[in-house]
Amino acid sequence: MQKHFILLLWLVFPLISQAAPKADYWAMWDAHNPDSQATFTHHSWQVLLDKYLQSQGQHTLFNYAAVTDNDKATLDHYIDMLTARDPRTLTKDEQYAYWVNLYNAVTVKLIIAEYPVRSITKLGGLFSFGPWDDEVVTVAGEPLTLNDIEHRILRPLWQDPRTHYAVNCASLGCPNLQPQAFQASALDAQLEHAAYTFINSDKGVSQQGEKWQLSSIYEWFEADFGGDKQGVIAHINQYRDIPLPQEATLEYDYNWDLNQLGN
Repeated sequence: MQKHFILLLWLVFPLISQAAPKADYWAMWDAHNPDSQATFTHHSWQVLLDKYLQSQGQHTLFNYAAVTDNDKATLDHYIDMLTARDPRTLTKDEQYAYWVNLYNAVTVKLIIAEYPVRSITKLGGLFSFGPWDDEVVTVAGEPLTLNDIEHRILRPLWQDPRTHYAVNCASLGCPNLQPQAFQASALDAQLEHAAYTFINSDKGVSQQGEKWQLSSIYEWFEADFGGDKQGVIAHINQYRDIPLPQEATLEYDYNWDLNQLGN
């Protein structure tokens, strides 16, 4: 019986780990108020980023081990402040910054709660590959998972491939957790910077002999990057200093190790 159970895990785990959710439109969140004057400074989140996030080479690394109890409380308060507001009353740009910062702050909170852990993929239940399907916040009375925020709200409502450079999954292979909290007033410039820095890093695109190794996000979410190989290459070449050849042979990789500072 035990051998059969182990065999089942061996067969199922790769399927779980390689599955990428499709964009799944959720009509409830498709509302905004273009006349709203409400803004968020996201100051508390910025203070935590300034204190615990550090650039090292192509990565930004978070010092999870050093987070004080007071700063854990600050993070909780920031998340509570966001979730107390119905984002549908905001402008579209304010909403986008709201959702991205909420996603990233909750991800950091989940890691801190389980730290030390070598990968976010170790969080969640026995048959889970990470915590993305766990209900982690409630907004406007609706329990939400991280997958809900990314794949049922951000991706289908904005249809902007740069979203993949904004949300962070606490992994070295992921586009970096940005050192500046997203702000509605600077949104386009922040997204452009996030895309540019990732695509010009080795973890985004690198030449490996006669092949080009891309981040697996371009395979998992190909539909968001043009829908085929040529669409992916065209997207990359909008930002890449040295263009990717149109005839490039592509392979994909992703590093799930935790984006931790030290240890």
